[in-house]
Amino acid sequence: MAVATDRDVLYIEIAPTGHRGQYWRDLWHYRELFYFLAWRDILVRYKQTVAGVAWAWIRPAATMVVATTIFGHVARLPSGDAPYPIMVFAGLLPWHLFANALSDSGGSLIGNANLIAKVYFPRLVIPASSIIVGLVDFLIAGVLFLAVTLWYGVALTWRIVMLPWFVLLVLAAALGAGLWLSAVTVRYRDFRFVVPFLVQFGFFLTPVAYNSSAVPLDWRLWHAANPLVGIVDGFRWALLGGAQSLYFPSQVSAVVGVAAMLLSGILYFRRTERSFADVI
Repeated sequence: MAVATDRDVLYIEIAPTGHRGQYWRDLWHYRELFYFLAWRDILVRYKQTVAGVAWAWIRPAATMVVATTIFGHVARLPSGDAPYPIMVFAGLLPWHLFANALSDSGGSLIGNANLIAKVYFPRLVIPASSIIVGLVDFLIAGVLFLAVTLWYGVALTWRIVMLPWFVLLVLAAALGAGLWLSAVTVRYRDFRFVVPFLVQFGFFLTPVAYNSSAVPLDWRLWHAANPLVGIVDGFRWALLGGAQSLYFPSQVSAVVGVAAMLLSGILYFRRTERSFADVI
């Protein structure tokens, strides 16, 4: 009978919190796992669905029609110098990117529980890879947006070159919030039911279906405290041009808020990461 010795046992340990350099080197070392998980999630996103990737068009298009009817025709809110459907669609692009990436990353650790319990790798790979699916949906919806702008005769301007900056802000915000939610959900599964509520509530706090100009001046500064306000306004500024303007406090709030969200999310995720395999 063979007897196992210490030389026959492979110990897999997470690098101590103090060895942050080793952790980030491991994160780079496992980049192929990041690609694999992202590609897997993309492949299964609309698998065995009738409409397939068309859902990336159906959801924003349906929301655009409903929002235009309620806020544009019934409430008669202003839309600036752009047609109301275009104004709404320009706000839906960053909002759906954030909401989809947040929902996917928030439940990503629970969805990969077997992988986490069996082998070591930087767990941050999982929520980070899950936001790529939302980015693919964003690119597909962007094609429909271009078609709608052509239909209404709205021309893009030089401001479009700033769009990648605002896309980066959305992804950073979704990753930061997703790291918080994914780590908390491992221990408290109630948050799986909280996320849809947060997304629905945030839709009305963010100027997606209405223009920020509709917010009374007395409330404008408080409204701008939401980091997503500056991002959505930035999308409209970059995509619609014309008289669309940027409210400086909302842009500061977007940069500072997203940076704080991302940094705190990473720190909390790293602090709780070692216990994931024990409680998941």
